[in-house]
Amino acid sequence: MTTHSPDRTWTIQPRPWDDPDGAALRAAQRIELDDRYGSDDHEPGAAPSADDIDLFLVAIDGAARAVACGALRRLDDTSAEIKRMYVLPEMRGSGVATAVLRELESAAARRGWTTLRLETGTEQPDAQRFYSREGYHEIPLFGHYVGSTLSVCFERVLRP
Repeated sequence: MTTHSPDRTWTIQPRPWDDPDGAALRAAQRIELDDRYGSDDHEPGAAPSADDIDLFLVAIDGAARAVACGALRRLDDTSAEIKRMYVLPEMRGSGVATAVLRELESAAARRGWTTLRLETGTEQPDAQRFYSREGYHEIPLFGHYVGSTLSVCFERVLRP
């Protein structure tokens, strides 16, 4: 899938979880989150892995640089969780995050998943605003996040 905006072009590609570009993006995300939370202990539950991620997408810009990523992890027959949404800081505001999110939503719908959930953190107000703007609403903590003091959860029901 190639997406164009007035000043940007990127291609969103499915990649294996261990893809080097995707791993580099996830490492950059981890560094940013460790800095925001002041420690590396900010993820409740099991971290996503190749064993439980159903789809991992990487956005590549016109210079062949990986600039964003996102993943889906199946929760049950009708729902999935969005994991590892990340955009390089210099690409924020370009529309690439929305493009990755929409591709994840399309992929979920093709798989018959009608509900997408996600967890973000209390120290990520920018992510909370992004998901709210994109049609997600805050929900009670779910799954591994129940009881977490650092988590904020969101959900969106996809249109058929």
